Amino acid sequence: MQVILLEKVVNLGNLGEIVRVRDGYARNFLIPQKKARRATDAALKEFEARRAELEKIQAEKLAAAEALGGRLAGYQLKIVQKAGVDGRLFGSVTNADVAEGLKKAGFEAVEKAQVRLPNGPLKAVGEYPIQVALHADVTVDVTVVVEGDIA
Repeated sequence: MQVILLEKVVNLGNLGEIVRVRDGYARNFLIPQKKARRATDAALKEFEARRAELEKIQAEKLAAAEALGGRLAGYQLKIVQKAGVDGRLFGSVTNADVAEGLKKAGFEAVEKAQVRLPNGPLKAVGEYPIQVALHADVTVDVTVVVEGDIA
C-alpha cells in the first residue's frame, strides 16, 4: 500500500514522502496514529493544500522535543528497588519504571515507548546509560542509577 507521510517516521521517511509499506503496518499503525494517509489523488491534493500547516506543526514538535532534550541531557535518575545482598534485584527496572521516574522528576512528556533500554530490563544494582527518543530527530542520553534497598 502506498501512503503519504504526514510526519517524519523513523526508518521510513520524511513529511510528504510517498512510501510503499505493508498493508497491516499502514492500517494498524500509520493511519490510526495519524502519521500517514493512503496515497489517493484526493489525499495528495489535500496534503499539498495543508503542507505548510503540517510543516509548521512538525517544526513546533521538533522545537518542543529539543527543548525537553536540552533539559534532559545528562540527567541522572535514581531508582530504588528491593535487592538481595549480592546486588541482584528482586524483579527488574523496565522502561515503564524509568518513564514513571522521569515523570516524577518533572519531565511529563516522556512516555514509556520513548525509553530505550539497550540490554533489556535492568536486573542488578548499578549505573546504566539509556536513551530517550523524544522525537525522530532527538535522542538524549540519560543515566539511570539503580540502588538496592536491602529488605
